[in-house]
Order: sequence, then C-alpha cells, then structure tokens
Amino acid sequence: MRVFDVFTPTATPTVTLVEDHLVKKKQQFADAIEQGGTLINISGPSKSGKTVFIKNIVGGENLVPVSGAGIATPNELWLRVFHAIGTPVEHSGTQEQGSTVTVGGSATVGGSAIFAKAEGQVSANANLATKEVTSAKKAVDFLQLLIKELSGTGLVLFIDDFHYIPTQTQEIIARQIKEAIDKGVLVVCASVPNHTEDVLSANMDLRGRVITIDFDFWPTDALRKIPELGFSALNVKVDPATLNSLISEVAGSPQLMQSLCLNACLEAHIRARSDVEVPLSSDSDFYADACYRTASTADYSSTLEKLEEGPKTRGTERNQYRLNDGGVGDVYTILLQAIALDPPSLHFRYSDLQDRIKKICESETPVGSSVTGACLHMSQLANDGRDRTILAWDQSEDVLDIRDPYLLFYMRWYKPR
Repeated sequence: MRVFDVFTPTATPTVTLVEDHLVKKKQQFADAIEQGGTLINISGPSKSGKTVFIKNIVGGENLVPVSGAGIATPNELWLRVFHAIGTPVEHSGTQEQGSTVTVGGSATVGGSAIFAKAEGQVSANANLATKEVTSAKKAVDFLQLLIKELSGTGLVLFIDDFHYIPTQTQEIIARQIKEAIDKGVLVVCASVPNHTEDVLSANMDLRGRVITIDFDFWPTDALRKIPELGFSALNVKVDPATLNSLISEVAGSPQLMQSLCLNACLEAHIRARSDVEVPLSSDSDFYADACYRTASTADYSSTLEKLEEGPKTRGTERNQYRLNDGGVGDVYTILLQAIALDPPSLHFRYSDLQDRIKKICESETPVGSSVTGACLHMSQLANDGRDRTILAWDQSEDVLDIRDPYLLFYMRWYKPR
C-alpha cells in the first residue's frame, strides 16, 4: 500500500475516510434529495471537507461539479455543465483551444473523458482549435436543455463557489435554478459562511425551498482519526505528543491534516507500508521540516509580503519596536509574528493579540488604534483582488479571523531557504 493511497489531500480519501461526525448531515442531505423540489445549500469554510462530503453521498459518477469562479453569464455556467456531461451545444462564442464536440460517443473536453448523451451527426472528435464555433441556426435555450439533460437522471448538479458569481448574474441563475428544481433537476450549491444567503438573496422565491447544511472545521476527535487510520495502515508508530501536535497544527482542516501526514511520511522516506513497524521521528527539526514541506504546497508568499509591508505611508514613518529576538519591527511585522505563535488559532480577539504581542516585543508595544487599524489594513490587503475572504477584521467586535487554514499554516511555517 503506497503512502499516496493512504493520505490523499488532492483526492477523495478511502483508507483515511472519516464520516462518523457527519451522520446527521448525511441524513439531512439524503432526505433533501429524496424530497426533491429543494435547493441544497452547503455552507462552510474553505478546506472543511464540503466537496468530499457530497461526493461520498452522491458518488463521483453521479455528481456534475462546476465552479462559479470566472462566470459572467448564466449561459457560461450551463455550458460548463454541458461540457461535464458530454452534451454538445452549438453556440456563438469562443472555445478554448483544443476543445472537442462529439455527439453519440466519447469525447474529450478540457482534457477529461466524458460521454456524449445527445444524438445527432457531428464528426467524432471535431477539434475546435480555430476557436470559433459556427452559430446555431436557432438559438439554444440553455435552461430548457439543462432540464432535459438532467431531470430525472439521478445526476446531482453541484455548483461550487456560487459566491464568486457577480450579483446580477446570481439573480438570473437563481431564478433559473428555481425552475430547474421545479422540473426535477437536483441542484446543490456551496459557498463560504459569509456568503451563505447569496443564492436566497438572489431570488426570494426560493425561501422555504432551500435546505442549508452548515459545515465547520472538524472537531479534534474526528481529525485524530485521519492520522490514526493512516499511520496504522502504513504500519507507522506515532507517539501521542506528535499526534497531538499534528492535530493542533491543522486548525480543524481535514485536507490540511491529509497533507501534513503525507509530507511527514515523505520526509521520513516512508513511501509504502512496511512489514515491520516504523517509528515516526518526534525530533523537533524533523517536525519543522515536515511542516515546511507542507507549507510549500500553499504559496502565500506574495500575500505575506504585502501584509508585512503594510499600506503605503504618507510621509510619516511608522513606529519601530524592539523585539525579543534582537531585531526591530513595526506593527505589521509584530502582528504577523504574533499570529504565528503557538498555539495555532484562526480566531483572535484584540486581547488575544495584545497577549501575543507582549511575547514578541522587548518592552514597549503597539496598542489601541495602532493594532486595530493595522488589522483592518491587513484584511484589506490580504483580500484585495481575490474572490474570497481569507482574512477578516470585525471592527464592531475587534476580532481578527483567518478564513483559510493554509494561510495560517504558511504564516507559521514557511521560511525562505
């Protein structure tokens, strides 16, 4: 058994699949599917296991996953669906180079093998390298075609990252989703917590017809089962202290746990199950190397550079403070170091930040509006140009939230080498 078959941060787990804590949510999801006529809305933070949860219930072969990222019009979204299920559509517009249209057989779209369901006569594997597709003689009603292709098939349309879609486009898509579910199409949307009500806000007629299943980061007992199952399958022995450190480090993310365990094995040159029990090193240098290797899989270097630099100053230099490591730094440098301290946390109240700042600074520390203003500016810089929030500052509650566990992990462990 290979280590890549055991710890699978980029694929659906089998050996390390943990679902005990999701029993009620699975039943809620299954009941909604059986009821029909409802939109299932999965809400949860990034890397909390939403997609794996859906795949395990529906089955990968029954799931039609599409993303709202980069969608400007409803037809662009539905065209992604048709590509996924192999329905050829003649339409005006631009295709990506190398796209293929096939009717009545296998086809390749975007590099993935699919099955073309519709009937007709189009040359098999007609390459669209010229990018332009001949306009259909009659305009295609994408919504009606969607209903025809998915209604009553048992296939579940999964629209991930619905919150990425522009608001005006969301409104049109929400109306079309209502008509689709009325006609028997099974639809699931997924979004991050602060955008839970986007699909409902886009069409209030969906009120009473949306079943929301809330996800959160995993509890400790559920996370613990991932390394326990995986290391046992590989015949690797891990001491309790190291196991607790792994659990604490991933801040509730099952995907990050998979990645950290995988990289710990690779760092220890464990590639497959051994016939004899292999102890995993508890040495601090080994642990740091495994964490660094994991942090390298999520590149937040440019984000951290922006956060440490802070916004442009307007003629007045920022106050510099002496640090316990012998250096000096401004409030932005100090905040980043404070966030990276043990124990790992995604949630910081002002008082928490002050306690950590005191551990960073030699004597004098930044306080008050210097800290809260820096938190606000950091959240703005971190989220600038992104379609999702990775760092949030609540001015009314004076709370800093890290929305992506990989960002926290990168802050704590990535060091240029």
